[in-house]
Amino acid sequence: MFELIKIKTENLSFSYNGNRILDNVSLEFREKTITAIVGPSGIGKSTFLLTLNRLWETVPQSSMSGRVKIRFDGKMQDIYGNGMSLTGLRRKVGMVFQAPNPLPMSIFKNIAFPLKLAGIKDRRTIDENVERALQQAGLWMEVKDRLNDSGLHLSGGQQQRLCIARALVLQPEVLLLDEPTSSLDDASAAVIEELLVNLKDNCTLIVVSHYFDQVKRIADTVFQFPYNGISQQ
Repeated sequence: MFELIKIKTENLSFSYNGNRILDNVSLEFREKTITAIVGPSGIGKSTFLLTLNRLWETVPQSSMSGRVKIRFDGKMQDIYGNGMSLTGLRRKVGMVFQAPNPLPMSIFKNIAFPLKLAGIKDRRTIDENVERALQQAGLWMEVKDRLNDSGLHLSGGQQQRLCIARALVLQPEVLLLDEPTSSLDDASAAVIEELLVNLKDNCTLIVVSHYFDQVKRIADTVFQFPYNGISQQ
């Protein structure tokens, strides 16, 4: 079956404090698949993710060259182009970090927070989207009777699924995950892996991982960093 390209980087290079971290990386990521990025620590895997939603722009002494294009509304768009809204980009390209980072507020407010930032005020709409995101993250049945409890009181695995739900509440088209199971036990990691496989029905996922067994279980495509131009199906 033909699969559209969702993300394309062209001669992407990145430097921090004068040191070249990424060098002319040109990659394509297929729509509604899971792509894993693997390789040793400190060679730019996490940095690469940050170039796909422009989070690196807040980091001092950083610079990037090359192009990143993502297919939105049926058209490949340069996310660094003048016509691209940064707020709009980050609504469409969500991110989950290595360590769970729930906000110091209730479970419900953790998930609703991005909706309120987006200007959504209707309570019914917020309620429906919070429930949908928690359902997608496989967390709804575990927390539906304690939505007013602090998100900080959840277990590590639940906190990571809470963060995934928070990333999903705006219904992103792309989800970036940086070592999403590295701080979890095996049982919690297995739950996250199953969740990611289910999410690719509606989302394009890019996962940085150093667990090769995990990569074999969930990834459709693997890119080895430092990038050598070879992908493994």
